[in-house]
Amino acid sequence: MNNMFSKAAIWVVIALVLFTVFKQFDDRGLSGGATPIAYSDFLDEVKAKHIKEATIEDRSIIATTVDGKKIKATVTNLDRGLIGDLVNNDVKFDVKQPEPPSFLSQVFISWFPMLLLIGVWVFFMRQMQGGGKGGAFSFGKSKARMLDENSNAITFADVAGCDEAKEEVQELVDFLRDPTKFQKLGGRIPRGVLMVGPPGTGKTLLARAIAGEAKVPFFTISGSDFVEMFVGVGASRVRDMFENAKKHSPCIIFIDEIDAVGRHRGAGMGGGNDEREQTLNQLLVEMDGFEANTGVIVIAATNRADVLDKALLRPGRFDRQVIVGLPDIRGREQILYVHMRKVPIAPDVKADVLARGTPGFSGADLANLVNEAALFAARRNKRLVEMQDFEDAKDKIVMGPERKSAVMREEERRNTAYHESGHAVVAKLLPKADPVHKVTIMPRGFALGLTWQLPEHDRVNMYKDKMLEEIAILFAGRIAEEVFMHQMSTGASNDFERATKLARAMVTRYGMSETLGTMVYEDAEQDNYFGRMSAKTVSEATQQKVDQEIRSILDTQYALSRRLIEENKAKVDLMANTLLEWETIDADQINDIMEGREPRPPKSGVPPRRTPDSNSGGLTPTAPAPA
Repeated sequence: MNNMFSKAAIWVVIALVLFTVFKQFDDRGLSGGATPIAYSDFLDEVKAKHIKEATIEDRSIIATTVDGKKIKATVTNLDRGLIGDLVNNDVKFDVKQPEPPSFLSQVFISWFPMLLLIGVWVFFMRQMQGGGKGGAFSFGKSKARMLDENSNAITFADVAGCDEAKEEVQELVDFLRDPTKFQKLGGRIPRGVLMVGPPGTGKTLLARAIAGEAKVPFFTISGSDFVEMFVGVGASRVRDMFENAKKHSPCIIFIDEIDAVGRHRGAGMGGGNDEREQTLNQLLVEMDGFEANTGVIVIAATNRADVLDKALLRPGRFDRQVIVGLPDIRGREQILYVHMRKVPIAPDVKADVLARGTPGFSGADLANLVNEAALFAARRNKRLVEMQDFEDAKDKIVMGPERKSAVMREEERRNTAYHESGHAVVAKLLPKADPVHKVTIMPRGFALGLTWQLPEHDRVNMYKDKMLEEIAILFAGRIAEEVFMHQMSTGASNDFERATKLARAMVTRYGMSETLGTMVYEDAEQDNYFGRMSAKTVSEATQQKVDQEIRSILDTQYALSRRLIEENKAKVDLMANTLLEWETIDADQINDIMEGREPRPPKSGVPPRRTPDSNSGGLTPTAPAPA
């Protein structure tokens, strides 16, 4: 409807402009195609009795000659002797007074510039306000979008990986379905529920599922939709939103990213201004002010609960905080099953293996994993999404796409193969290390190779013996380069950095040093307005002891890693040659190598891209066989 009115207004403006233009050139109809001549020539024609009749209007003279031609002359001031000349030469003439402009034309000409400015101002205000309903006169109207109970099909069955959070909000559903169950015992449902968790964990999905289970209207709005450039607009929108919600109660209001409007007041940082604080004040009053919002439950989501104002978190407003954290291994498996229902899955796909290989993934990351796997299968013209597609999708998300076009010298490939083989062999030999799932020397992102370990379960605590083994595994890549290639490369720089950080944390934060004991030696870091500021908490003598203990841990684990590689040279060499032949090996092939057997061919059936050169003992490129 608004578009129709806008188009009609545009056509009206165009018609008025055309009317003005034609009015300005209306004299062309009067002239009728007359030939303009000089005024002196016109007088000569009159005296020569060549003019039959003439019409005088304003400063124009349009005449008809005796032979029927029309001529036109223009004078600056009307010549009073002209009348006598016309009479004396038998010229029939008429004098017309110019018509005064109509009232509508006068109004249009006078007010058109002002109307144009007002129209431009309204247009820009509509653009700044998002062009919402009502245009420039609806700044104070709420931008909340409503989903009624019939259009919201999301239920708890579509939410996985956050069972504890679903249990926390289950009684909200029960209250919205049957409020008398709680009211007859004097119970009061929480006015607000704050969902806190990292991005992508399903906070918005869980809020929609609450409304879908309870079959009530669902209002959704972002915290940034309240704040505008005019002071008081945000507060007006809060009032309008709650008024609309009361009309549809019982209902749910969902405010996403509430930290955009709910930050600490008076902090002087984070963009504080009068408009944002007035909006927050109005929100506080509406949630727990003088009026009771019976049947209106506010659910908010944020990943920065630490910056919210204390008045917003007190009981009576957001009574309950629901933690929606990253899913554990079982939760990731359930989430994968939810998203796999929309994709044709091959029988070899194992969701439990994928869940083990995706620690730290959120629900959104797992949805992206399933989508990327489907895209891989589509590129390969498959009818079903296979496990290999999921593995490739996981590698792409974590490490980046394969750099198949990267040209590596044979020496660099061999060095990378021995580097990754050192990691894998030492990881297989240490008793508490995570199982090795895959080793590859296919460049991805900034990495030339990768040794992938899958934990059997999610880590809650880190233990000293396991941390020491991880340091030994990190050193194994450089040691393999030294033992087999007799050189050092920069490829181990990240390994050394991680090993050093891990050893330092063991000594300074976790109290895992027998020499220094259970004391925190790490410098305290404090946040200030300009960044992070360190405060020295240990003396120089103690710092030297800390450095010595870190050095001792690193040297001990380096020696352990080197001993394991020296004792298992044959396994490292066989694994490196297998990597040079196949580029990627899986857990079954790794187990064959560790048990001294010839590694089985890859499951994908892809022929080797390189074959051994019998003359030099090295590897030379060969043409790939047809697929």
